[in-house]
Amino acid sequence: MSNNTHKSSINMLEREGLTRKLIMFVIPILACGIVQQSFNAVDIAVVGKFVGHGALAAVGSNGPVISLIVNLFMGLSLGANVIIANFIGQRNGDGIRKAVSTSICLAIVCGIGMTAIGLSVARHILTLLETPSEVIDKATEYLMIFSTGFPGMMIFNFGSAILRSIGDTKRPFYCLVGGGLVNVTLNLVFVIGMGMQVEGVAIATSISNYVSAAGIIYLLLKETGDIKLHLKNIRFYSTELKKIIQIGLPAGVQGMVFALSNVFIQSGINSFGPETVSGSAVALTYEFYCYFVIVAFTQACIAFVGQNFGAGQYDMCRSIFKRCMILSLVSCGILNILIYGISPYAISVFTDDPAVAGHAAMRICGVLLFQFMACSYEIPGGALRAVGYSVLPMIVTILGTCILRIVWCSSHLWDTFSQLLMIYPITWALTGTIMLAAYFIIMKKVLRKNLLQKE
Repeated sequence: MSNNTHKSSINMLEREGLTRKLIMFVIPILACGIVQQSFNAVDIAVVGKFVGHGALAAVGSNGPVISLIVNLFMGLSLGANVIIANFIGQRNGDGIRKAVSTSICLAIVCGIGMTAIGLSVARHILTLLETPSEVIDKATEYLMIFSTGFPGMMIFNFGSAILRSIGDTKRPFYCLVGGGLVNVTLNLVFVIGMGMQVEGVAIATSISNYVSAAGIIYLLLKETGDIKLHLKNIRFYSTELKKIIQIGLPAGVQGMVFALSNVFIQSGINSFGPETVSGSAVALTYEFYCYFVIVAFTQACIAFVGQNFGAGQYDMCRSIFKRCMILSLVSCGILNILIYGISPYAISVFTDDPAVAGHAAMRICGVLLFQFMACSYEIPGGALRAVGYSVLPMIVTILGTCILRIVWCSSHLWDTFSQLLMIYPITWALTGTIMLAAYFIIMKKVLRKNLLQKE
């Protein structure tokens, strides 16, 4: 097996400096998430400040819809991360090379499929969501143009997953920064300079996705180890594809159903009118920023546990989970409190409308302040996927979070915006309790079984 190391990679198999390594791994992912979310944040800020709250509502109402389309396919990139990390731990060079080629091929196919879905069902989905009639035309236009950037988005995320499997989270961040700078520049040119509205920010975001994807492909082509991408070998390898789907598809289904539950909530939010939709979109932007802390530590848990499980270092698996859980809870909790404390200023970045700001503040107080609770199911779910158990986290999350949210929204037991939002902390607490119990039971069983086989 050839060398898979790079100066940006991290040795995940040594206990020395483990916490420092986890933080080094997480920081670029967190920064990557912030930049990626800033694509949408800049869209929202530009249209909110320079076009009006109608355009702001049009862009903001697309958030759950885009998540619904993206999450099914994005889960597959998680499968690629786990499989390649396991192969690295096992020192299986042939498996790594085939998994890399399969992953990029899958990214291209999924991206094209997502574009087709976005172009064909955009207005239908927005209509089902009861998007306000005064913004549905602009919202549809935004979603259709945004959809053309899905192939670039998928290539970037699958490519990033490949690099994360060797502990390299810095270079994907650099690629995303390049795309982010293009996004900001084009937003200003199209909207302020050329007078375009939602179509301008959608085009800018789509182009920026391809800029980031081009950077990732360039890095993989220049690699020297087993994760090097060979264009002539890009195709599906059946064994590796099956493994990626076994891990990634349940994660994708979970993400899709999770997004669907948020679509139901978005439908309820839409019923309160454009000001509420706009205010919710502003607060949701900050929720995404906080959520990236959880995602970053979950990705760290998956990569580190994946390699160590492949190498048979089971005590390290336990230690990694414990540290990721503590670090994510503390980090996300501090960020939640910080944003709550400066919420008037944070909201003013996006809007000067008092009604919109009031609804944004309501969501920050009722949802974002408690978001750290989501660590309790994301981190153990990631650890379980890293050892090959992907269906169980899917079932727990769907039942504990998604179904309950859908039932709550459909029951109409709520009369106000704040009552509608109560379901978030309730489902986080319930799902977290169940997932933690499942983690300790399953991991005890899995590690004992592998230790016996090892002996």
